[in-house]
Amino acid sequence: MLLRMAVCARLCGAGQSRRCRRRQRRSQPHQDSDSDMDMDEEEEEERVVGKAKDEPDGGSSCQSSGAGGLGSGASASASAGPPHPQSLLELPPELLVEIFSSLPGAALPNLALVCKKFRQILNTETIWRRRCTEEFGMREDLRKMEIVGMSSRDLYVKRVNPQVKSGRFMKLLPDYEHMDYRDVYTHLLHPYRHILGLWQPDIGPYGGLLNVVVDGLFIIGWMYLPPHDPRVEDPMRRRPLFRIHMWEKNKAMVECMYGHKGPHKGDIQTVKKDEFSTKCNQTDHHRMPGGRQEEFRTWLEEEWGRTLEDIFHEHMQELILMKFIYTSQYDNCLTYRRIYLPPCLPSDLLKPGLFKGTYGSHGLEIIMLSFHGSKAKATKLTGDPNVPAGQLTLEVDLNRPVRLPDLEHQRNMEELSRLVLGVHEEAQRDLQARDAPSETAEGAEGSDSACPAGVEDVEPGAAACSAAPDVQPFVLPLGVMARNEVYPRTCKTCFYGTGLIAGHGFTSPERTPGLFVLFDDDRFGFIWLELKSFSLYSRLTDQLSHAQAPSMERFEAMLRNMQSWTS
Repeated sequence: MLLRMAVCARLCGAGQSRRCRRRQRRSQPHQDSDSDMDMDEEEEEERVVGKAKDEPDGGSSCQSSGAGGLGSGASASASAGPPHPQSLLELPPELLVEIFSSLPGAALPNLALVCKKFRQILNTETIWRRRCTEEFGMREDLRKMEIVGMSSRDLYVKRVNPQVKSGRFMKLLPDYEHMDYRDVYTHLLHPYRHILGLWQPDIGPYGGLLNVVVDGLFIIGWMYLPPHDPRVEDPMRRRPLFRIHMWEKNKAMVECMYGHKGPHKGDIQTVKKDEFSTKCNQTDHHRMPGGRQEEFRTWLEEEWGRTLEDIFHEHMQELILMKFIYTSQYDNCLTYRRIYLPPCLPSDLLKPGLFKGTYGSHGLEIIMLSFHGSKAKATKLTGDPNVPAGQLTLEVDLNRPVRLPDLEHQRNMEELSRLVLGVHEEAQRDLQARDAPSETAEGAEGSDSACPAGVEDVEPGAAACSAAPDVQPFVLPLGVMARNEVYPRTCKTCFYGTGLIAGHGFTSPERTPGLFVLFDDDRFGFIWLELKSFSLYSRLTDQLSHAQAPSMERFEAMLRNMQSWTS
């Protein structure tokens, strides 16, 4: 930022005047004589340059005349033109507006302290509108903004004339006609810039996904919810948890959006770096007239899209009731920790990102797929009492591809188990060989063979590590449970992997072998051999802003922290 200002000043001949520099030199009496000499030389150079600009350039004219006879005309036209500006103060206001608009908004208040002219120019709406647009993606025009009327359960509320005296209406939003972009930037966007991006709420094993964005004249915290089970390919659902907007000309207001009585007073506190908390100051807005039973029925319909009578599985009923009781404890105060989207590399098997997946009686959950060299990892963003959020649910070894047999043999669960377990045993032997202190060089070379022995048994006589076809038929083995019977019947490739299973309360966790199946760029699946179940994953296509990881190191550190939160 300072470099950009210095370049602008250099190009425009700007800088401190001789009077300012002499005043600064007098205020530093202990400065050595070398600086005084440099100051005098600098001033002498300025006098010479100024004198040269005032006097006609006779030498150049003679040389130009000798060359083409046009020197005197060019010199005359140059002297007749407008003088070159000697500082930023001499530039026209429209050029200063363009220069100041390219500077970060945080630097503009200090720039206004330079002089009265700069302070007046920095009152220009164009400058602050450009800062709001470039730094925060705000696209709305304050002068043309219209607040659409919606019900109290919706995000935006109707703006009414504050002069209307009616018990039915009240002033819910300020009059934006008397507000400018500088107010929005200074009191709304810039103070709350640190909470923009992706966050994971601390709701015990259940976790979640929150995206805080600039939406119109609001900063909104959207909670992302998976589709209703088992429709994994349906779009995500969103629910606003809080919003921040301008209430007065120099004041922003935080409002809680939880409950069914409309927005009400809330508060946001920054606990530490990459962590903040929200608090509701009017929890009575969360309660319903029918008490807890009505609240549970409403929550169940929103969360699962059905009533309790429609769920016949007793174990699923217990899990649903347990989740409602647990999450209800966090309706007045929540803590959020920052998370990032995984970096994308050209060598990745597919584009990393967020996916929705089926997890049996626990319903749909959100996972994050990332690539780490020869490993692909899927980390839970939402979890359950068995395997909580933040844990590594899948780990895929990209060095161990599996060639599927024909469709008839794919339907045989024993055949698939034999293939995958063969690769699993080979992987365990390689792991033990690497960890063994008596490992010999010859043994190490044997363990680094490109084709795992377990994979060679897929098709006898065929090269197990040859390139797989672009598309091959796929069918689930008989006896494998799938929440969604509609799954792709062709796949691109398969790999050996492991999945994390545990008892209730994350007891006795262990990694069990399975098969990772890549269907296309937006869908993949995993066959859990021990559970005899199939999970289908579909990409989350929502645009999530302010979510990219600064570096791979920061992203991997985030993954380690996520696992420690729920370990």
